[in-house]
Amino acid sequence: MSLFDDDRSKMVELLIKKGIKNPNILKVMSEVERHLFVPSYSRSRAYEDCALPIGFEQTISQPYTVAVMTELLIPLKDDKILEIGTGSGYQSVILSKLGCRVFTIERNSDLARSSEEMFKKLNLRIASRVGDGTLGWKEYAPFNGIIVTAGAPVVPEKLQNQLIDGGRLVIPVGDKKTQTLIVIDREGDKFTQKNIDGFKFVPLIGKEGWKESE
Repeated sequence: MSLFDDDRSKMVELLIKKGIKNPNILKVMSEVERHLFVPSYSRSRAYEDCALPIGFEQTISQPYTVAVMTELLIPLKDDKILEIGTGSGYQSVILSKLGCRVFTIERNSDLARSSEEMFKKLNLRIASRVGDGTLGWKEYAPFNGIIVTAGAPVVPEKLQNQLIDGGRLVIPVGDKKTQTLIVIDREGDKFTQKNIDGFKFVPLIGKEGWKESE
């Protein structure tokens, strides 16, 4: 057993109590070592159900939020998934361990570099780049699923248009204090959505998101 195995087990038990049901997601989250994705000074808190700072005014999302968003996305093995907001790389790794082909965009070059190093260390093939995530990744579109880990003022049109027919976008939308988690399904040229209240994310910065000065 490693130092944090017991903490990780308790984290997963809490996720189950809070309503997470997908056994594959629970299994992967019981295996991925979240303490590797936070700064050394936060390691003792790595398995608490809260967001933690990772530098550059960014956070690693709380485990429950990661689990909820992943469960809502309904990722299947070999699905092509685009993640907007790589951050620490934790969400990317969860998706990759679920068998997805993961493409991830991060606007901060330092975070992108450290997450790429983590992917290599874990021997995971995850495509990543630095850029404006609100514009998506046109070269590899369309995607089975798109997951956005920062709060947007509106749903970026370019992102939903990069879904396959039958694809799904999970994105928090609202003001800078609280957001509603929006799940959008594409059916041909039509988009349907459902809303889940009560989440808080860092702002999504970009051409179709918040401006840096706002």
